[in-house]
Amino acid sequence: MSIQKVGVVGAGQMGNGIAHVMALSGYDVLLSDISQDALDAALNTVRGNLSRQASRGKIGDSDVEAAMARIQTTLNLPELGQTDLVIEAATERENIKQAIFDELQPHLLPHTILTSNTSSISITRLASRTDRPERFMGFHFMNPVPVMQLVELIRGIATDEETYAACKGVVDRLGKTAASAEDFPAFIVNRILMPMINEAVYTLYEGVGNVQSIDQSMKLGANHPMGPLELADFIGLDTCLAIMNVLHEGLADTKYRPCPLLTKYVEAGWLGRKTQRGFYDYRGDVPVPTR
Repeated sequence: MSIQKVGVVGAGQMGNGIAHVMALSGYDVLLSDISQDALDAALNTVRGNLSRQASRGKIGDSDVEAAMARIQTTLNLPELGQTDLVIEAATERENIKQAIFDELQPHLLPHTILTSNTSSISITRLASRTDRPERFMGFHFMNPVPVMQLVELIRGIATDEETYAACKGVVDRLGKTAASAEDFPAFIVNRILMPMINEAVYTLYEGVGNVQSIDQSMKLGANHPMGPLELADFIGLDTCLAIMNVLHEGLADTKYRPCPLLTKYVEAGWLGRKTQRGFYDYRGDVPVPTR
């Protein structure tokens, strides 16, 4: 199965990162969003990140323009049906993802592979709503996409071997490493990572340590490059909560119960870096703990 043109749904942090690495690796990319402002911002972000790579000698100056020329944008989601591979990178809400696939389905080429960049939602369940469950799978990039080397490939119960091999070939061409994960809640990375973050929030909630001491302890005591609360802010507290809810509901185990403090921050709209406040306040020159 030859993949030449890739459609990416969603121009946010994950979507523009996926468009970046695909275009840099020679794929033609059609990037879709519901907002022209989001598409314009995504192109600016991709150009800035490519230029940063060029300034560090990782790619040539000519590679920047060549990659940008391979990225086209559209507000019309059905246009992505004419691509060989669609990667959905919308918000981590199942109803939104299902609506996207419902809208795309009548316009797909017979051979088009559908994938989701979901970090936790059942691939089998998403695939069951489409006309091609055998050509549907999880394609989970890590954030930030241009930097992180791992891609989780998740087969649904009906995913065929040809589809898996085609997606594995894309990962290889990107110069990244594929990890094969079974279709259970949160897969591999977030099955391990999110409970750690949630436990760090409980540690804060119960007064065992403050934000700074918790993050410093894990950085200096466990050699983590970022503390768990700092990492939660980077990922987005709403995303962390959504994944914990998937784990709690999907595995029916109280050890995955989201910390009430995490829920409170999300209810307040303090979602981390993207809203300038989370466990840290980012509105000044230096991030300051909010608790």
